[in-house]
Amino acid sequence: MAEGERLICASGALAEAGRGVRFEVEYFGAPAPAFVVRQAGKVHGYLNRCAHVAMELDWREGEFFDVAGIDLVCSTHGAAYHPASGQCLGGPCNRTPLVKLEIEERGGSVYFMGFEDG
Repeated sequence: MAEGERLICASGALAEAGRGVRFEVEYFGAPAPAFVVRQAGKVHGYLNRCAHVAMELDWREGEFFDVAGIDLVCSTHGAAYHPASGQCLGGPCNRTPLVKLEIEERGGSVYFMGFEDG
């Protein structure tokens, strides 16, 4: 499923626990929404698809964090996810994690490298 390295955005576009950057990837042969966010100084990326019901997480475009800026939250049903691992922390996601992307940050830019193996 890997489509190779692709530039997503400049590193400066991602503030700590702030707005994420949305982009699109190919997932099982179809276009799928994805996003990157920064937390604890690192950039993390996921498919923009709640593990509970395949709906986009952000409550407003690029808004993925809870009010405190700690966890990623699905705006539809309140499922909460750990920003660094994508693990379900509570709510209707029933321990199912988000689909994690392999992301690299270097030279002032953020790149999509493919999908993590698991």
